Amino acid sequence: MAASALLLATPGAALAANNNSTSSKTAKAGSAKSAKAGGSRASAKEARASKAGSGASKTQLQAKGKRSAVADSQGAARPARKSARTAAPLQEANGAEARLIAVYELFGRGKSREALAKAQTLVRDHPNFQLAQLVYGDLLAAQVPPSNAMPDTAGIARLRGNPAMVELHEESRRRLQALRERPPAGTVPSQFLTLSTRSRFAIAVDASRSRLYLFENSDKGMKLVADYYISVGKSGTDKAVEGDARTPLGVYYITSSLDPRSLKDFYGAGALPINYPNPYDVRRGKTGSGIWLHGTPPQQFARAPLASDGCVVMANPDLKQLLRKVQIGATPVVTARSLQWISQPQAEKEEKKFADSITAWKDARASGNEAQLKKFYLPDFQRASRKPVDANSVLRDELTYAQGKRVQIKDVSYLHWRDTEDTMVATFGEVFEGEKNGRTRRQYWLRQAGEWKLFHEEILG
Repeated sequence: MAASALLLATPGAALAANNNSTSSKTAKAGSAKSAKAGGSRASAKEARASKAGSGASKTQLQAKGKRSAVADSQGAARPARKSARTAAPLQEANGAEARLIAVYELFGRGKSREALAKAQTLVRDHPNFQLAQLVYGDLLAAQVPPSNAMPDTAGIARLRGNPAMVELHEESRRRLQALRERPPAGTVPSQFLTLSTRSRFAIAVDASRSRLYLFENSDKGMKLVADYYISVGKSGTDKAVEGDARTPLGVYYITSSLDPRSLKDFYGAGALPINYPNPYDVRRGKTGSGIWLHGTPPQQFARAPLASDGCVVMANPDLKQLLRKVQIGATPVVTARSLQWISQPQAEKEEKKFADSITAWKDARASGNEAQLKKFYLPDFQRASRKPVDANSVLRDELTYAQGKRVQIKDVSYLHWRDTEDTMVATFGEVFEGEKNGRTRRQYWLRQAGEWKLFHEEILG
């Protein structure tokens, strides 16, 4: 069986390889000019065969099939080149994947020998990259004479029924999807309305594309700097209970970085726990714990798209890059079923709507009017502490703390999450007039009947 991974990734690609092989022999037999002319005549015959429909000969139909295969495999590369002008480019950070995709592109353009050479160096550098090994094997098999390399329908059917091959096919499909469907340039995930420059990086996971996007944040805004192939839970996303093998959906923060020397080999280069369940999860009765971003065992470069018990799993080289970027407690992680991308002006517009609520809450507190301030709190509001603190206690604390003084809010981050309800995670510092330091708060807001209400707060320092 030849060209299994390439066939599964780009249907008909093996036919393209056979076509390339035939073309190569033709080129050797005659001059380049005559070969080109022969190709034109063949194209003309194929066009006539196409018009002839069912009346075409077997040879003509086979030629048509080969031409379609080339078009299919070339199609894998063409949209990326076209969209590169208006979409965020694939970053070089994830080198092994970029090299694999380059192999696909070369093969799709009929440059099978160049593809083989690149695949060979790729598996030499990453011998545990199973998908790359499979592609390399396919390319080697595609070098045999066409009569032996031609795939058979039964063989392809067997491949498609093999669970391991199905997983590799899906991994291959999603990696290529990342090439074809780049985020529009200058956009951010809809959850990132604004991010304080204290958070130098932010992470967004798109489970539907098996993709983790890394953004760098500065006073000029957020910029996509890298993206990586990832795996999520065996049962998919939307974690609800302990042991359901699902990856949670929501807005989280990195809580620590675990030294790989303290972990089993299973977790690879390290682990970054996130704060699942967050207060919104707890409010909805979700259970479970120990959701990490972590690496793979040494013998495994990447895992299937759905392979973990709920964690987000990355190749070790990719995770090592991420480990150098994240800030404990300050790097947000959004995990979404499918990310929606919005422009910076759209994000600013949405931010303004919510910022008005924060300003109104701040003014109510400064006014010293308990009844006015109480309107911003849900009855079951809680502030995180060793002992639960209810809304009435918090109101008294806030009025005593503020004492009618004016306060400046700074280093603001607003992260929007919308599913069955509309929520916001707001993190900001506050400094009272005449003072140098103040509290840093993380608040969880819920929109009810068109108004934002507080249901949870953490005082970070």
